[in-house]
Order: sequence, then structure tokens, then C-alpha cells
Amino acid sequence: MSNMDSVRVRVFSLNCWGIRYLSKYCPQRYAMIGEMLYKEQHDIVLLQEVWSEKDYLFLKKKLASCHPHSHYFRSGVIGSGLAIFSKHRIRDTFLYRYSLNGYPYMAHHGDWFGGKAVGMAILNLGSLTANVYVTHLHAEYSREKDSYLPHRVVQAWELQQFIRHTSAGADVVIVGGDLNMHPQDLGNRLLRAYTGLQDSYLETAKFDGCENGMTLIADNPFISKKELVPFEKGIRIDYILFKGSSKADVHCDSMSTTKGSVPNHPFPYSDHEALTAELRLEPHTPAETGSDRKLKNKDSTTGKLAELVDIVTEARTEVKVGLHCAERMRYTAARTGVMGLALLFLELVIAAVPYLALGAEQPFPRTSFYLLAVLCFAILLTTSMLYIFYTMELKSLQGAEDQMRLGIGSLQEKLKGFCLAQLHNPSGRPPEVQEPSAFEPEE
Repeated sequence: MSNMDSVRVRVFSLNCWGIRYLSKYCPQRYAMIGEMLYKEQHDIVLLQEVWSEKDYLFLKKKLASCHPHSHYFRSGVIGSGLAIFSKHRIRDTFLYRYSLNGYPYMAHHGDWFGGKAVGMAILNLGSLTANVYVTHLHAEYSREKDSYLPHRVVQAWELQQFIRHTSAGADVVIVGGDLNMHPQDLGNRLLRAYTGLQDSYLETAKFDGCENGMTLIADNPFISKKELVPFEKGIRIDYILFKGSSKADVHCDSMSTTKGSVPNHPFPYSDHEALTAELRLEPHTPAETGSDRKLKNKDSTTGKLAELVDIVTEARTEVKVGLHCAERMRYTAARTGVMGLALLFLELVIAAVPYLALGAEQPFPRTSFYLLAVLCFAILLTTSMLYIFYTMELKSLQGAEDQMRLGIGSLQEKLKGFCLAQLHNPSGRPPEVQEPSAFEPEE
């Protein structure tokens, strides 16, 4: 194959819903997933919610002949759940864990215990270098009262930062995973607008799958329809995104999803639908690079910058809402802790009565006295831990808000500079200096 030949890459992504002893038919479904992946022979496989390393090792053994290269990203108490399998050699990997990921006292949701993160693998696809990312963001749980929205917006912000700053030397960028965001949600728009990533479903020339590309559907037997309210048929929250560079164009020739049921099996692979995208990578010839390519994108740059400023401003507003909520919760924890400390101090005073007044008896029954002391200590310990947690949350939110403020200033400067450059070049010729780009990493 010559260096200028196009490269075809089949990318697969699936949230496996692999919580051992809790997810239904977990061993049987992993066996089904392994058989399907062995049969389909995808180039790159991106999996989420592989919470048990034993399940990863099972798939690694099953796919050893067709996907000899793999990596399991370890993070958090029960792991990140992220894994990648590849036909192509994995040159390097890196994991970034999100700074915010829910609340430890919301144990029934469980997100905090999983180290939600983004994993990166660097591959060679023919003559091109590809940065491949797999990620899983915090779940929504309630569309109307989404208390995790600020956390998910910060995760999307950190994800786009990580992609931009690590993919500067890549010819191709591929992102797959469960973003837990609808196509027009704030975090999704922030991610795609800042990085320039394209959605396979929107860009594909051919699609075969669920209506509107939905990946969480009402027809899936593992899904409760209450989870989808107010969306009766389903939602689209899983994605395969891609981006080219000055060295290569990326096109999505076809995309497909599973449709709930699996032929000859009594249940589907997961509660999520699997995605497959066939990408075509076309390296550029030297004549296609340089100012000619800038001229093609010149007309849309101003609009994209203005849109991006609005999106980051909206994200910053949402983070400020999270800041106020965290401050209020920290204040509540501090006030409750002071009350517990006061009660504990009162207990000590009562305990000292027999020693200060000779002959006086203990005013409370001993058992009640000890139970009240345990309660006061538990309140003090719990509120102290919550105060520390909310302080950490505040710092993460404040850090993200500061970064967004700087980002907005930088984007506004680029927008102003580009408009001035257009005024000085009424003929439409590109300026001699390098055109500022909204999608290049900030120094």
C-alpha cells in the first residue's frame, strides 16, 4: 500500500453494562459479545462498563487471535470500566480521571465509586498516527432535576481539553463512548465545537440501525421505560466521533447500531445498543495542504468562533450554578457539624458533673448517655467528611470556571483578530500571518 492510499477503519463502541452479580445475565452476555467481536473483526473496539478485570481478561483471551493488542484502564475504587482492543499495535496509552464524578453518599447511583475517566491509545493506521479515546461520563438519571449537570459539564470541559492538548501531533482523532448526553446538550455541543470533532451518525453516508440513531431504546428488555421519560422511544447518548487534520481527511462511509434483540439469543448484548462506524482515512498530498486548505475553511471560521464563545459562556454559567449549590451544601455541613460539636461539648460538661459536685449523681441513664455520645460523634465525623468533600468539589468547579473565563477571553481575542484581518483583506485573500484557530491547544 502506498503512503497516499486511503485507509479503512471499522470502529466499534459498546457500554457493556458489566456489573458482576448485579447486571442481568452478565457472564452470558460477555460470551455473546466475545463471539460477536471475534466474528465481526473490527479494527478498533472501545468498551465501557467492563467493571471486572476478570471479564476483560476473558475477552482478551477470546480475541487474542483477531485483536492481539489491548489495554484495560484502571482507576477509582472499582475501576474506570474502560477497555480497548485493536488489530493495530498500541504504541502508548494514558488515562485522565475526571476531577468531579458525583457524590459518595448517592451510593444507589454508584458513579462516584467508578473512576470515570478518558483513556487514550496511540496507534499507527497505515502511514497515519491516530489518537483513539474511550470515555464514559456521569449518568443523568433525571432530565427534569439533573443535580449532576454541573459535574457532567465539567467532565465535558476536561474531556475537550484533554483531547485538544494530547492530539496536537495526531493525524486522526477517534473518540468513542457513552457520553450520557443528548446530541444538543450543553456538554455535547461544548465538546464538538471546541475540538472540531464530527458525529459519525450525522456525517455518515449510509445508516442502518435504530430510529434517529438511538442507543438507549424502549424495546430493549433491560431498559425500564421510566428511565426514558419524557422520551418514549429512546435516546441517543453513545457516540463515535472523529476528526482529521492537515495531513488527512476522515469520512464516515457507513454506520450501524444493534436493534435491541440479537438473533438466536434470548436477550441483547447490553442495555445500550452497540455502534459500528466504518471510517475512510484519506492522506493529503503536499499540494492539498497549506494556504489552500485555510481558504476553504475561512468563511466559516468567524461563525464558529462566535458560536463557541456563546457555548463556553453557557457552560460557565452552569458551572457557577454548581458553585453556588456546593457552597450552600458546605455551609449546611459546617453548621450541622458545629451543632454536633456543641452537643458533644454539652455531654462532656454533663459527664463532669459528678466530679465537680461531690455526691451528685449522673443526671442521665448511662446507656442513653453513651448512645447520645455516639450519635454526636457520628454527626461530627460525617459532617467533617462532607465538608472536606464539598471543599474539594468547590475547588474543582472554581478551577473549571477560571479556565472557562480565560478560554472565553482568548476566543474573543481570536474573533476580534480574525475580523480585523478580514477588514484588511477585502479581496478575500488569506492574511500572510498564520490564521488563528479556535481548535488549536492553548499554551
